[in-house]
Amino acid sequence: MAGLQDDTRQIKDGSAGKVPGKKKLKKWLGEGEKMEIKILGPGCPKCKQTEDLVRKVVIETGVDANVEKVSDLMKIAGYGVFGTPAVVVDGEVRSVGKVPTKKEIKAWIEK
Repeated sequence: MAGLQDDTRQIKDGSAGKVPGKKKLKKWLGEGEKMEIKILGPGCPKCKQTEDLVRKVVIETGVDANVEKVSDLMKIAGYGVFGTPAVVVDGEVRSVGKVPTKKEIKAWIEK
């Protein structure tokens, strides 16, 4: 058929023959979704410090991410978090009750 090319790239992760999930497929195609990072906290100094640090690491690493500050206590409790600051990356709670280190944040977002 005119205009169509045969793409014979090998899948290197052993998943040949399996149907990939939407997120993995987009990653293979270079169309990754934006990472969602939420900083949970009412606005205390440690919460502000965590937000500033997360934003700084996102900029330094060049990761395509939305960073959102969540201060509504009911929304925070909805994550099962009762200590702040807390950091949520793509729906997964990564840190609670402390300011994470720059190294920790990088590990979470550079998957």
